Amino acid sequence: MDQIVIDALVKAQIEIGDDAPLPIVGIQLDRERHVVSIADEVTVVSGERVAVVTLKPADQLFTGDRKPPDFAKGPTAEYVTFFAMIELTAADFCASTKTVVRDREFERLYNHLRRRPDGSDPHPIFSYLRAAARLHMSLHDVSRDEYEAVLRRLTRSARTYSEGPVSANYLDLVLTPMLR
Repeated sequence: MDQIVIDALVKAQIEIGDDAPLPIVGIQLDRERHVVSIADEVTVVSGERVAVVTLKPADQLFTGDRKPPDFAKGPTAEYVTFFAMIELTAADFCASTKTVVRDREFERLYNHLRRRPDGSDPHPIFSYLRAAARLHMSLHDVSRDEYEAVLRRLTRSARTYSEGPVSANYLDLVLTPMLR
């Protein structure tokens, strides 16, 4: 967890906690409406409330050595917000930028994020996926094993929906409905 991020969200009157609406990483567009990759400073959005926070690298946010449960049947109740923060950010990115990210690309990006939590990638959505994971880790204690298990499950979900190189079933059937 990162108390500085928590304090910044509280100051901006963004609720945090189990019963609070889920904050997400805001998508940044330039004047020509092209997406801007983000680094450590991110905009957090919850309804009409907005805060700008600086996120620590993932390596500084890993806490403890807790082992995750088996996600074979999807996220358990305790981990729903972790999955949702990443997937809602992905859904919002695609909707805001009118970008169709294919299933195989989501699979590659999630797997890359699992292996390199502080890495980079030329795909514009990657910095937002990384920021969403780091935002969750700023608000909750997450071990490296838990982090890797969540990203491994997201990778598997994207692979499960894939029907070939051009399919976007994960976006169409999983992510887009989350915005409704």
